[in-house]
Amino acid sequence: MVAKFEREDRAGRVLEGQDMFGATQVLEGAGVNNAGRPKLPIRLMVSLLYLKHSFNLSDEELVVRWSENVLWQFFSGLAYYEHRLPCDATQIGRFRRDLGEEGLEQLLKATIDTAVAIKAVKPKELERVIVDTTVQEKAIAHPVDSRLLEIARHKVVSAAKRAGIQLKQTFAKEGKELRRRAGGYAHAKQFRRLKKVVKRQRTILGVVMREVQRKRQRPDFAAHSAKAVSDLGVWLHSPRQVQELEPAAKGLAAPTPGRRTGDWTLEVRPPTGPLLAARRAGRRAARCQLRCGLQPALADARDCRTGAHIGVRLSLAASLATAWLASCVGCRRWVE
Repeated sequence: MVAKFEREDRAGRVLEGQDMFGATQVLEGAGVNNAGRPKLPIRLMVSLLYLKHSFNLSDEELVVRWSENVLWQFFSGLAYYEHRLPCDATQIGRFRRDLGEEGLEQLLKATIDTAVAIKAVKPKELERVIVDTTVQEKAIAHPVDSRLLEIARHKVVSAAKRAGIQLKQTFAKEGKELRRRAGGYAHAKQFRRLKKVVKRQRTILGVVMREVQRKRQRPDFAAHSAKAVSDLGVWLHSPRQVQELEPAAKGLAAPTPGRRTGDWTLEVRPPTGPLLAARRAGRRAARCQLRCGLQPALADARDCRTGAHIGVRLSLAASLATAWLASCVGCRRWVE
């Protein structure tokens, strides 16, 4: 390690000259130059590194405490107490940088060898090393609908700009505000408001994509580069999958109690077509009962509203509810 901090042995340079005897060559700047301030002892700098990490101090605090502590100075190799700073605080950082990873490994090896030599540590204790780690939470951005829609809008607008398409409106300000509102509604579990915000984001994305496609198909459209047009085609195809798929089609439903959610919660459900028809029929039946005073015997429809376990019962409930509503004069507008 001492050789790492020795003064540099320079090769020098040859100076050509001319005197009365002819051409001459003089070697200048070769060898070790002893000019400048003498280097500090290696033991002092290494001991400062050990003290710094042992007591978790900054470089400025380290040099001040070293000048006041007798034991620290004795540990650093001084025979007498000296009330002065060992070095400038910036020198410790430069020494640490010049030492590098290889030098730190040599220091660790020398420390372990010394501990084994003085029998402070048994060799058997070094056969197994226990590393203590701390688990820290990370700021993970989950791919919720509102975030995906805003990213898709931004990507489509950026790709269109690179392709030379001037959009009438990019919805940049409104998109940023809608994303903020969606996060707030999801955190407060206000899912009806959240649904309206996500619906508006889908509308905005559709408006931007349709405008880009119209201007892209014009005869006078001249792209800046072929790569920009190719990228625009990719981004027009990718956001369409996000924009067209509804939450029910993607298997997304309203969040259930006791589960952490973003905008939507992924939940596996049975086919939603018959179930939705039966639920709507049951709700219409309840309205008809309140308005017309009918007393329907539609147990299957009520069962479908609560749980619907068999597909045959779902179909039967839907057909019975439709037939029953058709017989009600006051509710024909619902049937129509």
